[in-house]
Amino acid sequence: MVERVMLFDLPNEDTLYDALIARSSNYEGLAYVCVKTTGIFCRLTCPARKPKRENTLFYDCIATCMQSGFRPCRRCKPLEQPGREPVIDELLNALDRDPAARWTEDDLVRKGYDPSTVRRAFKRSLGMTFLDIARCRRLGEAARQLAAGARVIDAQFEAGYESASGFRAAFQRLIRAAPVLSQNRELLFADWFDTPLGPMVAVADQTHLHLLEFHDRKGLPAELDSLQRKTRSAVATGRTKALDQIEAELAAYFEGRSAMFRTPLALAGGTAFEREVWKRLMGIPVGETRAYGDLAREMENPQLVRAVGRANGANRLSIVIPCHRVIGADGSLTGYGGGLWRKQWLLRHEGKMRPKGLFMEGVQ
Repeated sequence: MVERVMLFDLPNEDTLYDALIARSSNYEGLAYVCVKTTGIFCRLTCPARKPKRENTLFYDCIATCMQSGFRPCRRCKPLEQPGREPVIDELLNALDRDPAARWTEDDLVRKGYDPSTVRRAFKRSLGMTFLDIARCRRLGEAARQLAAGARVIDAQFEAGYESASGFRAAFQRLIRAAPVLSQNRELLFADWFDTPLGPMVAVADQTHLHLLEFHDRKGLPAELDSLQRKTRSAVATGRTKALDQIEAELAAYFEGRSAMFRTPLALAGGTAFEREVWKRLMGIPVGETRAYGDLAREMENPQLVRAVGRANGANRLSIVIPCHRVIGADGSLTGYGGGLWRKQWLLRHEGKMRPKGLFMEGVQ
């Protein structure tokens, strides 16, 4: 079956998770599950042990899974399709043998392949080129290294980039690849800020910040896609007053001068429940932490612990909405989209700031 390149509207993620548990074939070729804890993506019919709900993401095409840094499952083999051209399996097998290889068109020629033929075959079958798949595998490995505590420069080299400008070029490609939904619509603007924890991507309109994420977050391509869909806007590189303001506030934060963020936030894309959770996150003072259960009790419903966790994970405004200040009930660090090593760094950094009398007062 040929991978659909055009995206379709997925049912809600609870429905897809139920389909995953039931190993339902209703969404075969239309939806895939990405598992945060393993870094793999699967068909919903995969026989492997099922992940917890909070560790899952659902996307509607293989290309988005790969671009988000996930690698294909070896059990359900989502890249395999009956009746496809042999060149696809040959090259994917070669990539499996050496996922860190930096493939070029010259490499394909040396192995006896015509680059144009390979490009068309992969686009028809999987919605992306072989060279794109190889690059995504390297980027995914770099993201996993960063999550495990690797230095940013080491991850850059492993991903095939010899300087930070290489990552910036990848950022430019990501923005230019954004789908166009309609003509004559408002633009959102994106730029890239360097921080001690690696580059961050920010997206804003003229007055409000819509997204702020670490560049290697696995779900960033899907978040950009979802943001455009919800706002009916396109994303282009550029600067706005909101981007200038958040860049200055981030600089003050990382220098330990201020934990105050006053950049207006665009939160309309979240549900009423998510916005309530985000409001309570912004109410956690700098240097302090809360457990998911604490937030659920504050909302007068202790049964909402998992829902609070999902709302925490749906936050697209890292640091500004401080989801890193939420920990496990036993005091352990829990999942963080930017990587636990970053979460630990942020909490230590804020612990040093607290004696100076700096408090996160939230954004009005």
